[in-house]
Amino acid sequence: MSEQGRSLLVMAALVLGITAVSTWWSGHQESNAGRDLAALARPGDIRMLSSTTCVFCTRARQFMTEHGVAFDECFIERDVACADVYRATAAQGTPTLLVRGQVQLGFAPDRVVKRLQAGPG
Repeated sequence: MSEQGRSLLVMAALVLGITAVSTWWSGHQESNAGRDLAALARPGDIRMLSSTTCVFCTRARQFMTEHGVAFDECFIERDVACADVYRATAAQGTPTLLVRGQVQLGFAPDRVVKRLQAGPG
């Protein structure tokens, strides 16, 4: 094999290795965030204002359900009270989370964990 061929092979192996480590790390971080959320969240701490057509809402719901996170969810198209809360928060989209009263646009597990770690209210 030529030196150029060996260099390309080494480069390809490095790219594959970095990709594998990155994928593992991402999954590891997600698992830690899920475990932390499940440990910190109590019923009533997290309310997710969702839309029936929101794919990000679906992903957030799946994440919290898979990790056993206590949360409440309502749909702005189906629930008048939910729509009223959504408008009152001046939310720009869904999911909008109310985490111990703090409005968070979008679902970022680490951000929710930080709010829960900050304590009540």
